[in-house]
Amino acid sequence: MTTPLSSARHVLQPLLFCTSPRIVHHTRVIPARTAGASCLRKACFSMSAFTREESKPGRVPSFGNVPPLYKGHYFGPEVEPDVTEAEPEPSTEESTTTQSKPAKVAAGANRLIKSFLFGTEESRKEQEVLERSYSTQLMRGKYVHEIAFHQVKPECSPKYVNLISEIYPQIAADPLNKVHLVGSWRCVVGDLDTFVTIWEYNGYAGFHETYYRIHSDHKFIDYLGKVRPLLRSRHTNLMQEFSFWGGTAAPRDLGGIFELRTYDLQPGRLLEWETSWQKGIECRRQVMEPVGAWFTQLGSLNTVHHLWQFADLEHRKLSREKCWELPGWADTVHDTVKLINKMDSKILVALPFSPLKVSSFLSHICVCFLLIL
Repeated sequence: MTTPLSSARHVLQPLLFCTSPRIVHHTRVIPARTAGASCLRKACFSMSAFTREESKPGRVPSFGNVPPLYKGHYFGPEVEPDVTEAEPEPSTEESTTTQSKPAKVAAGANRLIKSFLFGTEESRKEQEVLERSYSTQLMRGKYVHEIAFHQVKPECSPKYVNLISEIYPQIAADPLNKVHLVGSWRCVVGDLDTFVTIWEYNGYAGFHETYYRIHSDHKFIDYLGKVRPLLRSRHTNLMQEFSFWGGTAAPRDLGGIFELRTYDLQPGRLLEWETSWQKGIECRRQVMEPVGAWFTQLGSLNTVHHLWQFADLEHRKLSREKCWELPGWADTVHDTVKLINKMDSKILVALPFSPLKVSSFLSHICVCFLLIL
């Protein structure tokens, strides 16, 4: 009995195994590697291998074993721009008349395989537009943010705070490190005994260079040896700012508590979520003090983090109630809630060295202003 699958295989087989330089084993379409791409790969990895350092005894592998590359190293001296003029491609009529029958069959097979693997030409163009939208619409600027979650043993919290209060400001103050400390907090509602820190790096190069430097510093190594026994777990994400947000808040002294909201989105729905949120963010700005909004690129993917600042929990309650009275906010919630798999909220208080801190006087001013409204 002939099945649909066997019929399809019978039709495709002459196309798949005809002679063509672009059709190889297992019907995979493998374009020839360009000289530039080959040199780029060789330059990067040869440079990395040349500068790689061995792990010291008793040390686990870290960024301290992977020296950062600089812009010139990514391409290397052997990569030169291709300035030779490409031969003009024959017109459609010429190619049609000059192509041999096997070449025509091969071209047809190539198009068929591409269509099967990657969809139609229209769908590929839509995908390219979507990818450009992610890079141009979602991301803001050149900064990369790291959010670190440390779950500390309850009895070790005071010792942990003492350790990071000494080392974190030193890391941020070193002008050779390409990083700024956004803030450091302790969770008081949500995952208790959890500490959250957000760092701002000068791009991925700044992240790598900073990690390489601090993992080569004996003070940081001593800190790791002291802090690890105090922890139950550690987790980090690398994030980028949303373009609509306008940037992470500079160091300031406004309110008593912070709320970190985390949204786990359905895969592939980030752009749709951002589009809806961009419409409703102005409602929130009228009644709340924003700190930052990011989406993850490494770590827990399809995750969005928002950070807000309030005087206290009553201030938060009044702000959210006011937000529902503003036109457009209900539509934003309706459009975005269906895109979310899971939501989480943590109430945080800033640690003494955090650039984003507490000011009780200004906190009461904020509450009184909202009550007047």
